Amino acid sequence: MKLSKLAVAVFASTALPVMATAITTDIIAVVDESGSMSGEHAWLGGMISSLDTALAAAAGVDPFSAQYGLVGFGGASTHLSGHGHSVGGGDLGTAAEFNTAAGGLVLNGGTEDGYSGIDTALGYTTQANSIRNLILVTDEDRDTLSGSALSYASIAADLASDNALLNAVINSSIFCGDNTAALGMDSTGTGYQADGAGGFTTCASAYGSVNNSWNDYGLLALGTGGAVWDLNKLRAGGTTADSFTAAFVNIKVKETITRNVPEPGSLGLLGLGLASLAWGRKKAKA
Repeated sequence: MKLSKLAVAVFASTALPVMATAITTDIIAVVDESGSMSGEHAWLGGMISSLDTALAAAAGVDPFSAQYGLVGFGGASTHLSGHGHSVGGGDLGTAAEFNTAAGGLVLNGGTEDGYSGIDTALGYTTQANSIRNLILVTDEDRDTLSGSALSYASIAADLASDNALLNAVINSSIFCGDNTAALGMDSTGTGYQADGAGGFTTCASAYGSVNNSWNDYGLLALGTGGAVWDLNKLRAGGTTADSFTAAFVNIKVKETITRNVPEPGSLGLLGLGLASLAWGRKKAKA
């Protein structure tokens, strides 16, 4: 996959609140290490750099502290179950240290249990009172590891108890209410579309194409107040990939600023049932 050069100043072209705000956040990428993920591994470092720049701009003169972590899963041998990749010598570090760490991701697996990766990320010690954001990136649905006790319900409950917000970049198509293709959608049903020039527009009544990846990860992300993204739009390269990154960074900054995270226990076991009804109806109606 060949991507166009990422715009480091992506924040300047996005519609974000103009007032500065104190930001304390810990952002952990949870990444598939199977053999088909080389392009996404390369994308992560540049995206995190752009996100860090955008978060700092949003904070302005107010206090700003952002740390980044990296968890892998789905590689061979010791990389099979969820495991941390050192960032600057520890679990969390700077955007530059994250970029270096992403170079250590492997591409030798084929059994991918994203729940194992999420579980590992939730075990990280983060900053006091920080907004914890997880970014899952995988092109497969969940392969349950032998002996694993993890389930949709247990992961949903853990995300809720930690007030953690999940974004899922997965192999599932997303559409606006008029059935045109979208880059991604947030938990309010707002869709994000490429504008043909590396930017993006929004649309209403977005919905996802229901498949195993959507059921395993998409509904989980929406249940936390996060967003779901179509991996294939990133893999398209060119201005479509630029639009994907611009929209992705935009929503991650807005999520952090607005603290769009449910209170503990509000996700619980409702995510799968209620989200299935909501987005299933939209798909059926379309």
